[in-house]
This record gives sequence, C-alpha cells and structure tokens, in this order.
Amino acid sequence: MFKRLAAEAFGTFSLVFAGTGAIIINDMSGGAITHAGVALTFGLVVLAMIYAVGDVSGAHLNPAVTLAFCAARRLPWNDAPAYLGSQLAGGLAASGFLRLLFPTHAGLGATLPAGAAMQSFFLEVALTAILMFVILRVSTGAKEKGITAGIAVGAVIAFEAMFAGPISGASMNPVRSFAPAVVSGQLEHLWIYLAAPVLGAMLAVPACVCVEPAGCCSPSPRPC
Repeated sequence: MFKRLAAEAFGTFSLVFAGTGAIIINDMSGGAITHAGVALTFGLVVLAMIYAVGDVSGAHLNPAVTLAFCAARRLPWNDAPAYLGSQLAGGLAASGFLRLLFPTHAGLGATLPAGAAMQSFFLEVALTAILMFVILRVSTGAKEKGITAGIAVGAVIAFEAMFAGPISGASMNPVRSFAPAVVSGQLEHLWIYLAAPVLGAMLAVPACVCVEPAGCCSPSPRPC
C-alpha cells in the first residue's frame, strides 16, 4: 500500500505541477504556450504518469476516478481514504511549490467558470462522465490494460480541455481544482469542481454496464 500511495502522490503532484504550471507560465509569458499547449500539457502528463505508475497504483490521480472505481467494485472502498489522502497531498504540494516559484500569480491555475455557474457545473459533469467511461473501458480492475490505455486517457483529457477549457476550465478532477484554489484563496466557485466531477464519474459506471453487461462493474453478470 505504501508504494501505491507514493505513486498516487507523485503522479498527482506531476499532474498539478505540469498542468497548472502551464497555465501560470502561459499567463506570465503573454500567451506563449497557448490554450492548445495547455490542453496538450494536461493530456501528456496524464499519459506519462499512467505509463510510469499505472502498474503500481492504477494512476488514478483523481479522487473522482478512485470513487468511481470503488462504485464499480474494481477497488475496495477501504482503499479510498488512503488514495484520496495521497492525491490531496500531491496536489497541495504541487500548488505550494508553484506559489514559491511564481509568488505574484494570483490564481495559480485555479479553475473558474467563464459564464453561469450551472453551465460549467453540467459541462464538468458531462466531461468527467466521458473521461471515466473511457477509463473504465480501457482498464481491468483498477489498473490500465495494454499499451494504448495511456494514449486513450491522455487523448480524452487533451481534447476535452481543448474545447471546453475556455468555458469551465475542463477540470474533471477535484484535486486539480482544490489545490490551486486553496493555496491562492480563490474558493468562490470551488463547489462546482468538487461536486461535478464526482457526479460525472459515478454516471459513467452504469454507462459502462450498458455497453458491456457481462459482469462489468459487478461481481456477477447482470443486464443493462
């Protein structure tokens, strides 16, 4: 378990450090990275972490993913608190480090809605449901299967961030939003990015059952 938690903490640190770091540097360099570059950074760092630690912890890097794996009976509920704690520690460490590196940046890459709060809420639900559906389909148990799993998951994160980022921030991950919000003090809309990804990930579980009913997300076969 220690190795699994260390892998989750390091993987989540890398995700928040690279992803929100790209946002910070893009802001401070006058757009040198560009929106597309930020989206690709998030997708690529997740792809890299899946290949680096996926065989150790599953490379969840996301509390919503961990909770959905538990709901799908692919991870024991008893493991959830430790996984969530390690992800939270990794994310906060990354945002704290970025605060030391860029003390003048106000938001530290925190996610904020561009329009109405409920618009971003439901957009985040849909984005996370699609992401979790892909994760469930390319994983076995709580681990990724095959060499293409990282490519599939990283690609989903990149393309969703590409088109939805300007509206909701395309978080899909409570820790990715919680860490920079807490460290920067921008908590006003944080509830969106805590509740919506969890709801979206949970909705993906019955969707997976409908696509593959023979024992998917259940100890015994059941129909959709």
